[in-house]
Amino acid sequence: MIQVVKASSDWIGFVNFQRSYNRFAQRPLFSKLKLSTKTDYAARAVLALARQYGAGVAVTAEELARETQAPSSYLVQIMTDLRAQNIVKSHRGKSGGYRLARPPAAISLADVVRGVRGSILDISALSGSKCPPELRAAWRILQKSIEQEATRITFQSLVDAQTEKDRMFYI
Repeated sequence: MIQVVKASSDWIGFVNFQRSYNRFAQRPLFSKLKLSTKTDYAARAVLALARQYGAGVAVTAEELARETQAPSSYLVQIMTDLRAQNIVKSHRGKSGGYRLARPPAAISLADVVRGVRGSILDISALSGSKCPPELRAAWRILQKSIEQEATRITFQSLVDAQTEKDRMFYI
């Protein structure tokens, strides 16, 4: 079972719950797959815009930077990449800012990762001739699995999950 967790400000980890431990090092053999800060900020920005989608208003770069806790100048570069992939739209003027180009249900986590990275999981062994064919096949399976899960997760599902959590009450 794999769960997405946020481990620090510069990467997101995929943690394997069924860890196999090396008995000498007592470290998990497969524990973390790192994604870039850029990917994390891009996902945060799209989630923030997804939350505002129904209001129909553009969110300024400063507001978005404040909400995502990302540097404003870096966020503008990220939004340029996302705009090129038709994930966000930018609007100029007094009421300008950013909006989603499509409904949150039509934007997956995979779309955002590909928008800023080009691929979800780049494994150099897939193109290398030194990698044994059996291992190359295993890397392809891992790559396909992660891509399928990232495609399955839409930003609407993330917004709905938070909305459901907000509706819960405790006695």
